[in-house]
Amino acid sequence: MNQSTETTFYRAFEDRFRGSRDTIKERLRAYARFTDPLLQLPGTRAVLDLGCGRGEWLELLGESGFDARGVDLDEGMLAACRERGLNARHGDALAALREQADGSLAMVSCFHLVEHLPFDLVRELVAEALRTLQPGGLLVMETPNPENLTVGATSFYLDPSHVHPLPPGLLGFAAEYAGFGRTRIVRLQEDPALRTAQRIPLISVLEGVSPDYAVVAQKAAGPDLLSPFDAAFDAAWGLTLGELAHRFEEHAASQHADIHHAIGAVARRAEQIAADTAGVNAWIDELRQQAARQEARLAHVEAHAAEMSQRVVDMLDSTSWRITEPLRRVSGLLLRLRTARAEGRLGSAARRRVAGLVRRAGGAVLRRPALKRAVRAVLRHVPALESRLYGMMLDNRNAGRVVLDDGGGELSPRAARIYQQLRQLKQETARKPDADSH
Repeated sequence: MNQSTETTFYRAFEDRFRGSRDTIKERLRAYARFTDPLLQLPGTRAVLDLGCGRGEWLELLGESGFDARGVDLDEGMLAACRERGLNARHGDALAALREQADGSLAMVSCFHLVEHLPFDLVRELVAEALRTLQPGGLLVMETPNPENLTVGATSFYLDPSHVHPLPPGLLGFAAEYAGFGRTRIVRLQEDPALRTAQRIPLISVLEGVSPDYAVVAQKAAGPDLLSPFDAAFDAAWGLTLGELAHRFEEHAASQHADIHHAIGAVARRAEQIAADTAGVNAWIDELRQQAARQEARLAHVEAHAAEMSQRVVDMLDSTSWRITEPLRRVSGLLLRLRTARAEGRLGSAARRRVAGLVRRAGGAVLRRPALKRAVRAVLRHVPALESRLYGMMLDNRNAGRVVLDDGGGELSPRAARIYQQLRQLKQETARKPDADSH
């Protein structure tokens, strides 16, 4: 396969998976906290960028005031640099670094290069960088972060030219071992929202750790040269796997506590409901017992009532009840008379009773012509009694009816007819003495 084909493939691969130039330049601005103080150091502003790629870092350094040069083996990447007039040449990174004089550089940088090299060459690169840097100069090595589980297990191997991931601790130790005065692990490109998020989901533990990191190593120098860099070296950078895992566990523990609290509340409520249910059941049992007792009492009362009813029926059907009927009537009459006497109405009650009897007897006599003649013959000999009886028959006060006139008043037709017969009888009786006197 020819060189042009390989170059075209790798540049297209970089454009697809690394990101646009503007995106990469924006990410690289995070290093300004280290590079800005570097511009204040006495001496050179020369920077050598190993594996410069499309030149985003060279462009940003030039805009900041550095004398930046780059080297790369990929002609496709170099073509992108030349399109923007950047100082980049074809060459091997280590070879270019070996060509530099001692203490001639302010900074040596390599972005996503060390993962392409065997570790022995990485150690050689670190040692050569220390040699070429001036006091207080910086070595910046950025690489994919295998602490991010998705990066370490998947995305790192998208690039077939990668050799193996380099853990932050290993690369940082390599710089310390080589003799740099101080080093800092700078974790980069994590989701900013995760820095303050209270709830950390599991997916963030797996892939939320800073996907890239850099080892920033500084060559030993006097305190006056190093102090402007203290803020950058002391700052907190990015998110570690341990931090996200710890926050995830804290959130999970809080959720578990809330769940246990809720379960406890439900359990207590269930116990209360069970206790209330037991009380209700006991109350229902008591009601059932009371209902059973009432039913038993009702059954006893019904049986007693049935027994009494049967006794009454038996008594009414008995011979003695029929024989004693006159006696019961007389007793009832005596009881009513006693009551009337006690209430002072005995005289009027007796009169009403006698008047009623007289009227009924008179009516019966008037309905029988033969009996009427016989009674008239008897009463003719007792004029006072005859007059009294007629008066009782005709007295509207004792009749208990409306005022009578010659037409019968408000009497029924039958009563009016009897009334007329009585009046006629009285008139005939009155005329008879006169006839007898003649």
